[in-house]
Amino acid sequence: MPDPVMSTRRFRLLVFDWDGTIADSTALIVSSLKAACADLGLPIPDDAVARHVIGLGLIDAVRHVAPSLSRERYAELSAAYRARYLAQDDEIVLFEGVREMLGELERAGHLLAVATGKSRAGLARALQHQGIAGHFVATRCADEGFPKPHPDMLLALMDCAGVGAGDTLMIGDTTHDMELAQNAGAAALALTHGAHRADELTRCAPLATLGSIAQLRAWLRTNG
Repeated sequence: MPDPVMSTRRFRLLVFDWDGTIADSTALIVSSLKAACADLGLPIPDDAVARHVIGLGLIDAVRHVAPSLSRERYAELSAAYRARYLAQDDEIVLFEGVREMLGELERAGHLLAVATGKSRAGLARALQHQGIAGHFVATRCADEGFPKPHPDMLLALMDCAGVGAGDTLMIGDTTHDMELAQNAGAAALALTHGAHRADELTRCAPLATLGSIAQLRAWLRTNG
């Protein structure tokens, strides 16, 4: 039965980024990227550079954090990063209030989905670990088509859910998420508790720039 508090629904499909939006994983991704570069004897990127690539596909991410690395060694850096990340993967938690918010949104009649720069195997592992897979009608990963900010990921989710761009809202913590929404003709909401700074996100003209899951939940109650 729809929640009476959220009975007026503007967006049918709500698409969430994963890392830095739902999962509090930004710090681990940054430290794993830096450690992987060190493992290969590459210059270690600063935090801002490492944070910028969160959500991108492998090729775009490596070009940014290790511009001197030959393409033949991309897989080597990816493997080094994966080893560092997986060593602490099971310590990642969801942001406070995520589980309650997802349940509330479902009760209000929204369809929920995930668009992430993670691999399919990585997202499957994360969903199983967190036990929230049942909330999502569809998910799309970077290794299943074109990565962010190409619109492919969001267009595929809209097609799967049978929803148009005007009824779709992308929720993320990076400019890549905002640009993904723009490229697909959908609206976007920005969260500042993840990878990219508030001023960077605001320049992408989201409907709102919010600082927490509590603020997101309140915004969606009124405007979602």
